[in-house]
Amino acid sequence: MTGFFYDNDRQRATSALEALRLYQAAEAAMRRRTRESMSMGENELLVVRQLLRAQSRGQQVKPGDVAKYLGISTASTTSLLDRLESAGYLRRVPHPSDRRSVYLEPTERADDEVRATLSTMHDRMHQVAADTSPEATEAVIDFLTRMQEAVDSVEPASALRR
Repeated sequence: MTGFFYDNDRQRATSALEALRLYQAAEAAMRRRTRESMSMGENELLVVRQLLRAQSRGQQVKPGDVAKYLGISTASTTSLLDRLESAGYLRRVPHPSDRRSVYLEPTERADDEVRATLSTMHDRMHQVAADTSPEATEAVIDFLTRMQEAVDSVEPASALRR
């Protein structure tokens, strides 16, 4: 009898992971469409979204924060920021007390284009979340939090060989 329950539990877990994979694929396709419509690469879109999110929270972002967020070198970050600035998606604002430092801010163009591209999708996603029962919402939050912890705890293969 134990095998029967194990099989059901295994099938339920497999179905949940497959649903998560399908969602991830759908989100990746949406990001690709967004990047294409805005003529951006993956990192450029990630930076624009990072800046818009920080702005909405009243937080300041420095170039070093972008480098850390993307896991890229400062030289690559500078090139990426130069591209976004010349395309009109961000501006560098002098730090008020450190002449050598700047803050990064999204432009109105960045906000307008991201809103135009993503607002319908965000509205649909909010509606799905609003239509979900409080109990199911808590279960989803718990599941995704534990999945994030499981993924974050994975060591690179090189660290495992030591």
